[in-house]
Amino acid sequence: MDFRKTYNFTEWRRMVSGSFGDVRAVSPAPDFRGRATHRSVGEVELYDMDSDAHTVIHAENTDPDLRNSRCKLSLQLEGTATLLQDGRSCEMQPGDLALYTADRPYSLVFREPQRSLVVYFPRAFLHLRDDQLAQMTATPISRDEGLGKVAVPLFEQLAHNLDELQGEQAQPLLRTSLDLLVTVLSDQIQRLGQDSPGSSMLFRQATAYINDHLYDPGLSPSSIADALYVSVRSLHTHFAAMGTTVASFIRTCRLTAIHADLADPALQALPVHVISARHGLHDASHVSKTFRAEYGESPRAFRSRIFTPHP
Repeated sequence: MDFRKTYNFTEWRRMVSGSFGDVRAVSPAPDFRGRATHRSVGEVELYDMDSDAHTVIHAENTDPDLRNSRCKLSLQLEGTATLLQDGRSCEMQPGDLALYTADRPYSLVFREPQRSLVVYFPRAFLHLRDDQLAQMTATPISRDEGLGKVAVPLFEQLAHNLDELQGEQAQPLLRTSLDLLVTVLSDQIQRLGQDSPGSSMLFRQATAYINDHLYDPGLSPSSIADALYVSVRSLHTHFAAMGTTVASFIRTCRLTAIHADLADPALQALPVHVISARHGLHDASHVSKTFRAEYGESPRAFRSRIFTPHP
């Protein structure tokens, strides 16, 4: 890749798919432009990616040989991003980093021009059980808190000095950096558990339930609390501890799902109201209003733009 080259969206989509396998870039901003540079260090791939707004979607792997083999670390350098995986929604600001795995679905939503460092590496580097890794995905680490004050500047320096990552010491440096990342994530999860006992477990159960029941128009804090045998108050408390609300999380998941379906060529024949109903929203006017507020255009305008051929 050449950072000096500017990609249009067709070229960007091809580059992303070629670099990361079963990954689709969709929902580009008008007149999308992106740039990227790449450095390969042993089994680790590093990408400095600078782009306009768009969304990246990863479904289940179609190649069984790739399952459980690769992970990604994203460091937000400029602009913002939303990472969704394992029932968690992670809002990333400049100076935040997060881990996610290529063996399970995820999506990354860039709503504005952004720049990020993506480190793509073998799953085995982390020396974690699957259940331990599942606790760490889509969990933000800030450069302003805890051990993030140590880890984030290190990865920022990697991003700003990709050309220096060569020679026999480059690979041990990256392995040490990833070991530090695991230490930071483990510390953060432990502190969250100490601050609010059981919150991460209940939060994961609730968000998993939400994602499995988006089709239900009656999905609400009460129905979720009843299904999990907890009080509504307790449910709200645990979501608040994670920096969000139940209603906001449901809304984000539904809009993200609708957004992805509208950009899916396989669903192009389905009317907007049918796609919205698939995710529990039956009021066309409400869907149009909330979609426009979130993405800056109506569902129909978005779909029309997505399926208009790019030069």
